[in-house]
Amino acid sequence: MVAGAVHAEPMNVLVIQTDEHNFRTLGCYRDLMPEEQAFVWGRGVKVDTPNIDWLAEHGAICDRYYATSPVCTPSRAALISGLYPQNTGAIANNEPLGEHVVTFAEVLRRRGYATGYAGKWHLEGPRKPGWAPPRNFGFEDNRYMFNRGHWKKLELRPGGARVGATDKEGRPSYGLAGADAETFTTDWLADRTVDFIRANKDKPFCYMVAIPDPHGPNTVRAPYDTMFDPAVFEEPASAQAEADPDVPAFQRVMKARFNARQMALYFGMVKCIDDNVGKILDELRAQGILERTLIVFTSDHGDMCGELGRHNKGIPCEGSARIPFILHAPGIVPPGTKVKQTLGTVDFKPTLLGLLGVPFGERCEGRDASRLFRGADPPEGWEDITFVRIGDADGAGKWFGAFSRNHKLVISHSAAPGFFDLVEDPMELRNGLADPGNRDAVRRLAKALKAYGERFNEPQMGSERVRADLEWAIGDKAEYDLPPRPEPSGR
Repeated sequence: MVAGAVHAEPMNVLVIQTDEHNFRTLGCYRDLMPEEQAFVWGRGVKVDTPNIDWLAEHGAICDRYYATSPVCTPSRAALISGLYPQNTGAIANNEPLGEHVVTFAEVLRRRGYATGYAGKWHLEGPRKPGWAPPRNFGFEDNRYMFNRGHWKKLELRPGGARVGATDKEGRPSYGLAGADAETFTTDWLADRTVDFIRANKDKPFCYMVAIPDPHGPNTVRAPYDTMFDPAVFEEPASAQAEADPDVPAFQRVMKARFNARQMALYFGMVKCIDDNVGKILDELRAQGILERTLIVFTSDHGDMCGELGRHNKGIPCEGSARIPFILHAPGIVPPGTKVKQTLGTVDFKPTLLGLLGVPFGERCEGRDASRLFRGADPPEGWEDITFVRIGDADGAGKWFGAFSRNHKLVISHSAAPGFFDLVEDPMELRNGLADPGNRDAVRRLAKALKAYGERFNEPQMGSERVRADLEWAIGDKAEYDLPPRPEPSGR
């Protein structure tokens, strides 16, 4: 079947989402980078990920895909809704998704798809674990959906799913004791996915499985806990650089201690994920439906994993904000497609429905990039910029930025602007804002960022300092001489 052909029956949809996943741990992403960027934890130090790589080889890989907000709740909200976080109700962690949101699953449910969800949801406020939230937003079978937590052991009991480890007070815990290939969370969720596939193989289905690894705590069952030798891991070179005082404080080099043992366990979690992706693919093959199933592999955000001496997420740097996005759709996406344009999680819903040929009708703020995945040129008027943000509803947040393939402009109410050239400075160590040679690129991104902020109700546009910085960046003035502003002590 040629790419772009119409399937005789609707394509199934399977979305596999990980949590806090550094894109450099996947072989298909390392293949796109020079060695010094691919092996930041030591030359040749890697996880083999043949199953995820198979999806990329036989589908499409996005070279520059960003979490629209690189923390859990707002990123997940943007992905399922096609709206920017500030317009979903779930603008920050533990904020509930608004009732007005129509997810991609709800669109497909209305068209007769069997829908379901297993794993971490993080869109129903503070409930923890919060099994089977009462609002399912179109994911009808949500028996195995839990709202919050990075549980390591899950069980099926007559009364339903539950966390399989408890503390001394009998409360659910992140304990790992006794977890095996049936109860370790990644394995358990893959098995629930297999169950759903078997139950719905004869009808169109849409299922999302949200694996809470490789987010901390960095623990994993045997044999993955000893699969990687901590002795081979090295601290990333960017962590050893001198901090540039011109870089915004929330993304400067820090001198946090690098923990090689934690990285070895992180790699173990990634390997366990890949093996379970293989299990799911094998089931699709066994049922004879792999060729009519659109599969997405992605994450909610990244993890710095020691780059710039930092860990976790929430900053504009590549390790935090750039995420894996791989899409396999036989007959629709040509094998080996590499999408070079810059995209974000907010673009997922319109792009998915565009690939399926399903009109989505309801408001979407993201872009339909389906032409790019089909191997075609971008639609007319396409601007290769995506917008990434962190902040609360009152605007007292942290930063927002416009990212193109090669450049980033980041604006904050509490720090001077930052401009980064990913070609000349892939470690993001130098702020090129004041370089006259960057003036045109700064101006282009600033214009786009201002237009985004005004069109999509970005709360940080309410800051006088933010507006002043944008006006300077857009204007003709060469030197940046706005009054200094207090900088936060850290992220």
